[in-house]
Amino acid sequence: MTLVQLEYIIAVDTYRSFVAAAEKCFVTQPTLSMQIQKLEESIGARIFDRSKQPIVPTEVGVEIIRQARVVLTESRKIRELVQLKKGELAGELRIGIIPTVAPYLLPRVLGSFMEQFPKLHVQVWEYTTEKIIRELKVGLLDCGILSTPVYDSALIERPMFYETFVAYVSPKSALLNKKEVTAEDVLEDKLWLLTEGHCMRGQVLNICQRKRSMEPQGTFDYNTGSVETLKRMVDSNSGTTILPELSITDFDEEQLARVRYFKAPEPVREISLVTTHNFLKKQALDALERVIVASVPKRFKSRKKKEVVGFN
Repeated sequence: MTLVQLEYIIAVDTYRSFVAAAEKCFVTQPTLSMQIQKLEESIGARIFDRSKQPIVPTEVGVEIIRQARVVLTESRKIRELVQLKKGELAGELRIGIIPTVAPYLLPRVLGSFMEQFPKLHVQVWEYTTEKIIRELKVGLLDCGILSTPVYDSALIERPMFYETFVAYVSPKSALLNKKEVTAEDVLEDKLWLLTEGHCMRGQVLNICQRKRSMEPQGTFDYNTGSVETLKRMVDSNSGTTILPELSITDFDEEQLARVRYFKAPEPVREISLVTTHNFLKKQALDALERVIVASVPKRFKSRKKKEVVGFN
């Protein structure tokens, strides 16, 4: 049994294909298949049921793969210990981040972080919360930047800051006459939402405390996957949308005049750095957390945990 063989069975389990796993491991498919077969012969058990497509582990294979992930994680800690002793930060850091945070946080963070740690190769993917959680668990990501809590005991959440939601109203909206708004005010206007699958959609619905089927026809008018599109739809049409506060930091005076904060208690989301329990690269993650916390406005850090509307 070798570490390479363990890497191969984890790859097949992750991609559920011998061909895809071989491509990701940069070997030929026959080489990967032969090594897995040797491993199966040496332990006297079949790890994969090859009669099914996509490939799935056998009952004992599930347990073997779970232990293989533990073994590989522990073996990689040796390299991390050496780096820690040398005081250097190198290798890869794979980050997943939700789209409602990425365009407003990453420009503040990445330049400074990469300048501080030039030997660290940072890879970033914008994914939905569900996909980030899934890829964290199979080892394809080292950490996620998510709205929490996600209520998953397999994950560790490291809260970094609290971000208020605000209402952004069209020039035609009656809400312009109010200094602050409530959820009931927003429901009286057309509400522009993100599509299904985005955690912020669930958070907005939590703020309003109602679902589409319970509202008059036309309240929820249009769905998109982009916060920037929501802004533009409000700019060009009637209605209101709800935005995370970081997304309004570059607004001009005219746009800021159409932002309305909610009456207390303000709806707030918690943004955390999320890892698995056996995560590696602690030094890199600690450094990333420090840079992120330093990059956001002070009020985001001092703000108390009010009504955290979290993942739904």
